[in-house]
Amino acid sequence: MPSVEPLMRQNFLEYASKVIIDRAIPHLADGCKPVQRRILHTLSEMDDGKFIKVANVIGETMKLHPHGDAAIGDALVVLANKGLTRANENLSYFLERQGNFGNILTGDSAAAPRYIECRLTPLAKETLFNPALTRFLPSYDGRKDEPEYLPAKLPVVLMLGTEGIAVGMATTILSHNLPELLRAQIAILRDEKFQCLPDFPQGGLMDASDYADGRGKVRLRARIEKDGDKKVVIREIPFGTTVDSLIESIEAAVEKGKVKISNIEDRTGAEVEILLTLQRGVYADEVIPQLFAYTGCEQSINSNIIVIRDGKPAEITVSDLLRDLTERLKAVIKAELEHELAQLTDKQHALTLEQVFIENRVYKRIEEATTEEAVVKAVYDGMKPFSARFVRPMTDADVARLLEIRIKRISAYDINKNRKDIADVLAAIQAAQNKLKRLTATTIAWLEALVKKYGHLWPRRTQVQAFQAIDKKAVANANIRLGYDQATGFFGSQVRSGDRELKVSEYDKIIAIFQDGRYRIMSPPDKTLFEGKLIHLDLFDEKTGFNATVIYRDKAKCAWGKAISITSFIKDKEYELIKDCAGRIDYLGPASGTAVLVFQHAGRGEAAELRIDLATIEPAGVATRGAKLSDRAVARVGKEK
Repeated sequence: MPSVEPLMRQNFLEYASKVIIDRAIPHLADGCKPVQRRILHTLSEMDDGKFIKVANVIGETMKLHPHGDAAIGDALVVLANKGLTRANENLSYFLERQGNFGNILTGDSAAAPRYIECRLTPLAKETLFNPALTRFLPSYDGRKDEPEYLPAKLPVVLMLGTEGIAVGMATTILSHNLPELLRAQIAILRDEKFQCLPDFPQGGLMDASDYADGRGKVRLRARIEKDGDKKVVIREIPFGTTVDSLIESIEAAVEKGKVKISNIEDRTGAEVEILLTLQRGVYADEVIPQLFAYTGCEQSINSNIIVIRDGKPAEITVSDLLRDLTERLKAVIKAELEHELAQLTDKQHALTLEQVFIENRVYKRIEEATTEEAVVKAVYDGMKPFSARFVRPMTDADVARLLEIRIKRISAYDINKNRKDIADVLAAIQAAQNKLKRLTATTIAWLEALVKKYGHLWPRRTQVQAFQAIDKKAVANANIRLGYDQATGFFGSQVRSGDRELKVSEYDKIIAIFQDGRYRIMSPPDKTLFEGKLIHLDLFDEKTGFNATVIYRDKAKCAWGKAISITSFIKDKEYELIKDCAGRIDYLGPASGTAVLVFQHAGRGEAAELRIDLATIEPAGVATRGAKLSDRAVARVGKEK
């Protein structure tokens, strides 16, 4: 039986390449995924200056996009929400909207396509389309043509930002600020330094110290303001969240006791406004760091820029992407000028032929011709003496155009106007040639004009600043009650009553020391069993460690002493303070005061005492025995008050 492995390999490779190139990853040249490109091209074809029902746009786009109306509708709504301006909430980068297109702040979905309308923006018409420079390919069913990519003159891929998951790869491109991108391109053309950082329509705050030119991450925070000491207001939210998701994360933190808020009021309209009322005894200065630490008010987003370049996926930085796009912009402007120059030359040629044909009455020669061939020959012969004035040699097409001139137009011919038209064309040709000679300066001038015309519509929304790291341990509430019941030996948050109680946070560590010298350090447990007599149970300070003086007796009841410092540990591992001997701890405390060793003399009822200044006991390692305090058995160890 033949193996199907070669067939499966080939089919999977074809599937993977289709997903990567034709669906999930944007093209570097125009920054569009195929569905976006098809939507924009369809809108350009349908454009008559009026708003168009989105349902109609979807229907026309389906002739190019083989993945169904839902996919097209969702992509159109996303595109219509890219780059919304504060000045005009219905104007995005490329689509002007009419109707309910959803809300990126609240997460509300758009209305049905039959109820909403859109049309191309002036920015889109000016910068995305030029049929003369567009290479067209057959659509999926061969019935229509679609652009391979649009001759875009904007860094669309960085303007819009996008996410895409393909086979074996994924791209995450963060949106950037349009005027800043254009100024960066000007800096590239001038060979100056530049930097571009992400910008999000939701606003908020951003720490881009780890952005690494698009190969790192950014940290985003909500913009939170104090309203007195007892209230805080969230004015802007981080990218990737909505008002609802943010409120849900705050409610979850409140339920867990991490943030003490008594009431959440959503007043969001055109702008975000979430009012948080704090619990009694809690103040804004302590709650704001907790919101960043425990809720969606702080987000971290990784950037990984993968685009289709030269027909295959390529990982690229922001700087290299902008340099590549700037070179493409120069190439597009050059092609536009060359196309314009060709059209102007054609116009100059046509006007010159018309001028010669009419001013020198060449049309009179055709009156005596009796056949079509004779008419054409008469025109050629009549124009030949003036060939030195022609822009290029005359062709049959030129003759046909001359013969189409009506008598009425010849009789009303204005010599001066014709000469002025030719002069205007020559001036335009000269201007286009000058721009081509100074292509870099021409490109800079075009970019500067675009910034002046559109830059004010898209000011930076996300404020860039360095964040002070939030220590979750430092801002955590002591919201966990731990109980120890000596009778049962149980300890933890599920022990409701007992002989010892601790109030701790989830990040705290607890140290438990037993009389036989065992000790362990643990996180707050739900419920655990302590075996043996417990002599110390308290919070463990990870910064300073646990420091104490220990006096213990070995199995021969000889006394030993050492000053210990516990700084390193493995959580929940059991350690020993009494090394290699069975004994008991008689004193565990500070190195101050006097310890009294009481000896029982054999054969006599008298007791002898030895006083030890605790401050003189030398430090020793936790795992060592320490200094021997007596060679005789000690009956009891006490501390002198």
